[in-house]
Amino acid sequence: MNLTLHLTENCNMDCSYCIREKCPRDMTEEVLFKACDLAFSKGSRAGLCFFGGEPLLKKDLIYKALDYCEERSRLTGMRFDSKMTTNGSLLDEEFLRKAKESGMVIGLSFDGKAQDCCRRFADRDRSPTFDRVEEKAKLLLEYMPDSVALATIAPDAVPYYFESVKYLHDLGFRRVSAVIAYGRKVSWTDDDLELLRPQIEMTAEYIKDLFIAGEKFSFSPLDSKISECIAGRNPAEKCHLGVRQMPVTPGGELYPCTSFINDEDYLMGNVFDGLDDNKVREIAMRAQVPETCKDCDLRTRCTNS
Repeated sequence: MNLTLHLTENCNMDCSYCIREKCPRDMTEEVLFKACDLAFSKGSRAGLCFFGGEPLLKKDLIYKALDYCEERSRLTGMRFDSKMTTNGSLLDEEFLRKAKESGMVIGLSFDGKAQDCCRRFADRDRSPTFDRVEEKAKLLLEYMPDSVALATIAPDAVPYYFESVKYLHDLGFRRVSAVIAYGRKVSWTDDDLELLRPQIEMTAEYIKDLFIAGEKFSFSPLDSKISECIAGRNPAEKCHLGVRQMPVTPGGELYPCTSFINDEDYLMGNVFDGLDDNKVREIAMRAQVPETCKDCDLRTRCTNS
């Protein structure tokens, strides 16, 4: 069973596009261990994703979860996997040694050359973050060269799109994901999209040249879009509410997706009482293609979200 543990709702950065509301609410050890038990309660493997806020604000909980789950894996024979999404500013060698020993996969939220456009520290001066994260990215790649860089492209970052992808590649990342910023804090205009097109075209040419040169480099969304077209897959099939990965709030509540946290209509249970099977079935039905989308020409290119 795969769970995303929201270890804290606090963060040491204040990113302009972030839709999460920061507050000093942390997961307790009791909730942590109950969530670990739940992860081992179903299926042939257990998976945890450490998330936040900024999960490295609660390194102590990550260490305890890894030790606990590795022991559970030894006793049960079930495979245990872990991953983490972090802004990277609090990475250190002690943590990276432990993460590497545990086989953790780390996704570094790093916008490349556009970092300081939107990602600032949550101090009085909203200090820039690029230099710190660049230093930590190099350290991460020393220990875990297969780590992925996760760039978020807000309108302010559009002029740096291609430059950022090339920078992250030159830094040493061989897997980069660039997603478009969305939510109530982001407003895209037609002019922004006109600027975005040539940036994506330059990026595509760059990646094509790397491919022709025989260099292995994975860039999402282009790779995923191409593979979906070749295989005839519908990206909407990727979203299975409450089936593949369930978030756990600091208080232990279970939801089908991070987007629905604190929406009581999507509450699926908690780590103390377990899942409400009737609610799980009801929510799973909502993952089907809505009636209003069935006749849309773009239905096979959309996740209906």
